[in-house]
Amino acid sequence: MVAANESTVYQAIPTSEDDIHAGSGRSTRDPPLPTAPVDKRISWTYFLLGCATLLPWDALINAVSFFKSRLVGTPMRAVFSSYQSSAFTATGLFFQAYCTMTSKQSSPSRRVLSSIIVLTVFVFLFFLSTFAQINPTIFFAFVLVCSIAMSASGVYLSTAVYAGAALLGGPYMQSTVSGQAAIAVIVSTVELISSSLSVWGASPEAIATFIAEDGIGDGKTEESAARVFFGVSVLFMASTFAASVWLTKQPLYKSTVGILDHQPKAPEGTGDDEERHGLATSTQSIPLSSPSLDLWQVFKANFSFMLSTAYTFIATLAIFPAITSTVLPTNPRIHPLLFIDAHFLVFNVGDLLGRYICSFPRMIVWSADKILAMSLLRTLFIPIILFCNVQRAAEIPPVIGSDTLYMLILLALGLSNGYAFTLSLLAASSLQHNHRLRGYGDVDIVATLCAFAIVLGLAVGSLLSFAVRAAICDCNPFRS
Repeated sequence: MVAANESTVYQAIPTSEDDIHAGSGRSTRDPPLPTAPVDKRISWTYFLLGCATLLPWDALINAVSFFKSRLVGTPMRAVFSSYQSSAFTATGLFFQAYCTMTSKQSSPSRRVLSSIIVLTVFVFLFFLSTFAQINPTIFFAFVLVCSIAMSASGVYLSTAVYAGAALLGGPYMQSTVSGQAAIAVIVSTVELISSSLSVWGASPEAIATFIAEDGIGDGKTEESAARVFFGVSVLFMASTFAASVWLTKQPLYKSTVGILDHQPKAPEGTGDDEERHGLATSTQSIPLSSPSLDLWQVFKANFSFMLSTAYTFIATLAIFPAITSTVLPTNPRIHPLLFIDAHFLVFNVGDLLGRYICSFPRMIVWSADKILAMSLLRTLFIPIILFCNVQRAAEIPPVIGSDTLYMLILLALGLSNGYAFTLSLLAASSLQHNHRLRGYGDVDIVATLCAFAIVLGLAVGSLLSFAVRAAICDCNPFRS
């Protein structure tokens, strides 16, 4: 997590009309006054919540070797990653749309706590699955159902966490996105260590046999690693739940995010609208309108931020991990299982570094057009990855035959992903730099819309991975 400068103080963004208009004479477009110091305990709690929002995705991606080990001998094994990521992201897109439309009529605290409970239950089910041998078809359906449930609850969690962090201010948002990247690094590190212990000392002949048999072994190594990972994840989610309960009792949280927990639904078509309109006009604000109209207006005004956020993940998910997990080492002494786990770690380290860079003011770009251009340029990573040692239908020598260079490309892919995404999120929710925002009331809306753009990008990118796979395997990507 990025620590804030101790001499820097911030004020959380007020969310009630009384706070916004009370005697200051300031416009609702003005940024919050720097009077309140950053509460490091709350900042660390949002770091944990950031970890929790991405844990479902990391759990499913990093346990893919275990899942595939249970599908040996079936055609489902080859297409598992694409189906799983598509089911996860498509479900997330549907529920994200609902959460976005209802964000102003929901309780962030209740959404956070209930989502953590649901996620903990399904991670525990995955933990139990490591002890049982299940029919491959049933297991395939079980993983997809769990993925869908975890996607839905993860969306509820991330929407509420993003909105709360945005209302509290930039340092808390930085803690959230840093937590997301940190959990990915931790998970992939554990997976790499586990794989290293299991394949350490393997002879070149054993590695060649592993490759010839398409990575099919007895599954014991993958099973043990998954059991440890899911067990630790359950304990982590339980700890995050306890920290979230503590958070809801803090005065700073109650005075900002907590207001939304008790905010009544705004009546439509009543005489009160005129009175509210008069109050808003007197402070150079805008008339209050329906939540759906607010969403549409904020979306239109900030479309470039939404597009850059979504496309950042479209370009990433088109190749990672569905395509990158098929890249094998060119060095025959490197075990493929170790190589694949290392590739996850390298990408995640790059992603964390990209987000960390945004803690330095000189590295932040506030221009929506520049951020969008940066996001679009990441399309170049798709052909670059395909030049590496990707497994194809026909044996074609890779243009990029260096394992070290491939890992550096992955590092750049992750770094640009984290950097472009964090820039979009920080710039979009900044009242000081984003003059498209009409006032404080738009801050949590734009943060929620960014969360929707993330899920949209993940969904589109996952579907695009089928097309990329079809291009390299010359086959039906939905079957093989």
